[in-house]
Amino acid sequence: MNPEAPIRIEDDGAVRHLILCRPAAYNTINIALRDALSTAIDAADDDHAVKVLLLRAEGNAFCAGFGLDWSTFNQAREAAEGGWDSMRDLRAIGSYAAAFSKLHSCSKPTIAAVQGWCVAGGTDLALNCDIIVCGESAKFGYPPARIWGVPEQPWLWVARIGLQAARRYLFTGDEIDAAEAERLGLVWQRVPDAQLLDSATTLAHRIAMLPLNQLQMHKLVLNDVAHRSFDPATSRMLGCLFDGVARHTREGVDFVERADVIGWRAAVDERDGPFGDYSRRR
Repeated sequence: MNPEAPIRIEDDGAVRHLILCRPAAYNTINIALRDALSTAIDAADDDHAVKVLLLRAEGNAFCAGFGLDWSTFNQAREAAEGGWDSMRDLRAIGSYAAAFSKLHSCSKPTIAAVQGWCVAGGTDLALNCDIIVCGESAKFGYPPARIWGVPEQPWLWVARIGLQAARRYLFTGDEIDAAEAERLGLVWQRVPDAQLLDSATTLAHRIAMLPLNQLQMHKLVLNDVAHRSFDPATSRMLGCLFDGVARHTREGVDFVERADVIGWRAAVDERDGPFGDYSRRR
């Protein structure tokens, strides 16, 4: 097994664990993680011995969003120099959305077990799963909604928590703690962190008691309702397009230029400081 692989795969009977294993980087998203996740989902979907996929993460965070040391930063530089191509950007960010959406579109049930940060791009991962179980430490939200981003698949927010709540949290970018996430229906269940793995695994094995074809039929008919209600393909296209636009508005370019001067962490702290949440919370 490659010790530097961003995802580790473990089988537990008919449950396949897909484990994000970049804990020192808060399991932030990069190209390698995108490609490894896409390949792992395809392989699990093709393996008749696998009935359920359980997505979980090592460390104190499920996923703190996209890494800021890769191509997104370079694309932002291009905008400042007048070289941004919206269609190229759409294809680039769309490749991430397409990979994450496999958690929704694959034929088998998917469960996310979330602890700690699940913010920004991390929500694009978790919300694509069929069921989310979270620990008490879980924190959700889309802080780039304030400056520099739009969710890649906005329909997932509406489907999970309803239109009004989606507006409330995307209009502010505010943080959602585990208790509020459970109340809103963003997650199915909130449990103590020490019980998170056992709770998610127990649910996965209970689901796996059904025949695979039954699970696939249930997922197909339920996804059909979601597709007719929310038009995921159009939502994904618009989300990715406007995510690019948000990163290349005057405010977005100013944000990047400020980060160039004071560093990314400090720029994010400046953005979120007036709201008193995420990294600025006591």
